[in-house]
Amino acid sequence: MSELLLPPEHRYAKIIKEHLNEDGNELSILNLGPTHPATHGIFQNILLMDGERIIDAEPTIGYIHRAFEKIAENRPFYQITPLTDRMNYCSSPINNMGWWMTLEKLLNIEVPKRAQYLRVIVMELARITDHLICNSILGVDTGAYTGFLYVFQFREKVYEIYEEICGARLTTNMGRIGGFERDWSPKAFELLNTFLEEFPPAWKEFENLFERNRIFIDRTVNVGAISAEKAMAYGFTGPNLRAAGVDYDVRVAQPYSSYEDFDFQIPVGKSGDTYDRFCVRNAEVWESLSIIRQALEKMPAGNEYHAEVPDYYLPPKEDVYHNMESLIYHFKIVMGEVPVPVAEIYHPVEGGNGEIGFYLVTDGSRTPYRLHFRRPCFIYYQAYPEMIKGALLSDAIVILSSLNVIAGELDA
Repeated sequence: MSELLLPPEHRYAKIIKEHLNEDGNELSILNLGPTHPATHGIFQNILLMDGERIIDAEPTIGYIHRAFEKIAENRPFYQITPLTDRMNYCSSPINNMGWWMTLEKLLNIEVPKRAQYLRVIVMELARITDHLICNSILGVDTGAYTGFLYVFQFREKVYEIYEEICGARLTTNMGRIGGFERDWSPKAFELLNTFLEEFPPAWKEFENLFERNRIFIDRTVNVGAISAEKAMAYGFTGPNLRAAGVDYDVRVAQPYSSYEDFDFQIPVGKSGDTYDRFCVRNAEVWESLSIIRQALEKMPAGNEYHAEVPDYYLPPKEDVYHNMESLIYHFKIVMGEVPVPVAEIYHPVEGGNGEIGFYLVTDGSRTPYRLHFRRPCFIYYQAYPEMIKGALLSDAIVILSSLNVIAGELDA
């Protein structure tokens, strides 16, 4: 019987015995998780410890038991968006937009330029909130609570924008095939402009609080470093790959939603350690703010917020109540009675944590034949045991925090 198939205590008992024979130290086993907030969700790490030093680690996932991919394969295409919301719930609108773009690629739908720009704005707002949460919580995990309390109010301001756009805040279920459910109200733009005015000074203060802080630097520099070669071998993308020195960004490598129209830089680190991951996310927030401003300045005139595709775009609710044709379209779309092409496609977007991909296989029926979510956090967590070997227990917490592993993306 393979050692890996034995209960963890048996395998670790052998490791402990071997180490005791070599140096006589007394080793111990520690369960790191499944608890919040230390492990940022419900997943477990069984650590072999030599005092405070980590000798070995065995990760365990699967405590959520949601089976999103299999649920999706039994749902009409329109009813899958709530599942995408609940993967990385810190930036759920990006997941929503990525799913709609996947269907638009399948159906060969061209989205109006204005709707594409509106999508860019909401995706960059989601990126900002994702990085805000990650970096402020990293501050908490290094003992600095003030920065988190200070900037968290701005996540609320972004959620107020979401609420004005779609009526929801955390899990937004935002958008539709071809664009948005409704045009953005004047209040949504007013809230957006207020955010663009008030948030940058606060974010600059947040950066000043940490980036040259001696305690924070000592806790993060050369902690959890990963080389560019190893990061690529594991399949890293997003800020965690860019922190290792690789300038890969889906928005540039495979532009979507008119990202090619905007001028922005790709922040890149060098060492791939916790500090570089923190700094890359800080810098990306400034780039996101720049993209949002450019989108507002270049916003096409008119009020087009969705494509003219009556076979796939839900008609206005007021029409459904009073118009038989609209009622029929509504029923056919919601129940999945409109045929889709038989195809196999993959569509990636640059999520807050890296490349979120949707691998979709259709057989012409009302549900996907196969749907696989490429979840960046699932990939990062595979590298986590290697990244914490030789580190202290306190380092394991900040390394996990800087990777921004979201439990919703692990167990899908």
